[in-house]
Amino acid sequence: MPRHITAPTQIPGPGGKTIEEHVGRVHTGTASVSVAHMVAPPGWHEPAQTPAFDEVTIVLRGTMRVEHAGGHLDIGPGETVLCEAGERVRYLNPADAACEYWAVCAPAFSPETARREA
Repeated sequence: MPRHITAPTQIPGPGGKTIEEHVGRVHTGTASVSVAHMVAPPGWHEPAQTPAFDEVTIVLRGTMRVEHAGGHLDIGPGETVLCEAGERVRYLNPADAACEYWAVCAPAFSPETARREA
C-alpha cells in the first residue's frame, strides 16, 4: 500500500546544515533508499567520506563542491552529481550564499555507512 508522507523529519546536520528526511531510516524506517532536502550554509563543509551507498545530489540553488581523487566538481542549480559507493568524496559549500539541494542515497544513508573520516 502506498505511504503518504505529509511532512519530513528534521535531523541535526553537521556544521549547521539543515536536513529534512522525507524517506529513510529515521523517518520511515526505509533501508533501501533515503531522500532528503538539505540546506548548507555559506562556508559549510563536512569530513571526507567513503560511503557504502550511491548518492545523487541535485542542486536547487547555490553551489555544492564535491572533492574527489581527481580534483573537484562545482555543481550549480539544475545540475546533478552521482557519487558511487566506495568513492572517497568530500562535500562543501564554497560560496557566500546557502546551497539548497536534494540528496537520494541507495541504500539509505546512515552515519555508520557514510564512513566519515575523523
